[in-house]
Amino acid sequence: MPRQSDSSRLASSGSADHVRRSTLPGGLRVVTEFVPSVRSASVGVWVGVGSRDEGQSVAGAAHFLEHLLFKSTPTRSAVQIAQAVDAVGGELNAFTSREHTCYYAHVLDSDLALAVDLVADVVLRGRCAAEDVEVERDVVLEEIAMRDDDPEDTLGDVFLSAMFGQHPVGRPVIGSVESISTMTRTQLHSFHLRRYTPERMVVAVAGNVDHDEVVALVREHFGPRLSKGREPVAPRKGTGRVPGRPGVELVDRDGEQTHVFLGVRTPGRHWNHRWALSVLNSALGGGLSSRLFQQIRESRGLAYSVYSSVDTFSDSGALSVYAACLPERFGEVTQVASDVLAEVARDGITEAECRIAKGSLRGGLVLGLEDSGSRMHRIGRSELNFGTHRSIDDTLELIDAVSLEEVNAVAKQLLNRPYGAAVLGPHRSKRSLPRALRSIAG
Repeated sequence: MPRQSDSSRLASSGSADHVRRSTLPGGLRVVTEFVPSVRSASVGVWVGVGSRDEGQSVAGAAHFLEHLLFKSTPTRSAVQIAQAVDAVGGELNAFTSREHTCYYAHVLDSDLALAVDLVADVVLRGRCAAEDVEVERDVVLEEIAMRDDDPEDTLGDVFLSAMFGQHPVGRPVIGSVESISTMTRTQLHSFHLRRYTPERMVVAVAGNVDHDEVVALVREHFGPRLSKGREPVAPRKGTGRVPGRPGVELVDRDGEQTHVFLGVRTPGRHWNHRWALSVLNSALGGGLSSRLFQQIRESRGLAYSVYSSVDTFSDSGALSVYAACLPERFGEVTQVASDVLAEVARDGITEAECRIAKGSLRGGLVLGLEDSGSRMHRIGRSELNFGTHRSIDDTLELIDAVSLEEVNAVAKQLLNRPYGAAVLGPHRSKRSLPRALRSIAG
């Protein structure tokens, strides 16, 4: 099994322990994390391109392309790709977000070379064949239909549209039936050639791996794409303030429940107070002891599912509350939620709530990094989003350093902003929505 010597590890000041980074010609970055306690390796090729980089005429192209590249390469068919990873008991998959796309494999450490080969083959040499476009078009349309059948997934997209309007992050990653139905092979192939360039890419590998071996494998499989004269693309900073105000979107649909997202805009991921925002989110609706969960579910039994969450992008974000309840309880649920938000905006959270929220974040961070896959995702995102790597201990110190005063200042700043909302349920018009919701949002 590969081993990494102590002398090759980076110090924790400004970087993460066991994390090493190299930049190859053409701006391609290779980041590895040595995890000696595992027998696995996780390989990810991260491309700094997502749905916010699309024009409206090709909405959903990044996600469509992610599907398409797995269909065939010059040396492998889709069946051969699947057989290669199944033969070693591994996993090969991908996902697309608003700001990046990731193709990844999870294998035994002894199969590292195969994983790098497979992922590089798909990302760099996926053929975008015309016949594959038509097959995968139907698959993506089925995925849209599946999304539409899930109220929570549907409403998540509708909510971001209500929050950000025509801003690119307000568009669904998956695109629309109209855009997917009319997208051409030429458009997808062009998107691939223009966007998937080495300076926008990060190869992140975590597990029982050696950095120098990984770099050698990457050079072997990315070699033809590695040309001199290009620097890595800097972490995305965004385009500035989002224009307009959040609104209210309604999806009138018969069903047993009403689903609602309610929230405010936040600064993006580079905000100095992002850890205080995480603590606030945890105290509001991040766990069983959170204020929204206790008030809406435990004390009153008004809903089964209720939580808060934070979506962060380079230049913007959203702090949101979600609940699903019987339509006749919708008014009371929104009243309680708006009362909780108003109370926290006015008085803040308590010392006990702050302590519990920080403990929840610390535990969630450490427990969520117990496998090589989660470690690979952490270093890949960190390289794309920030261009730096912080040790887990340093991150825990940042959480510990958040004060009650900082959290409450963030609550006062954000929860007094204009609210946006999205509702899905048997409600014929916005005028029929509860007064508590109409008074706080739109």
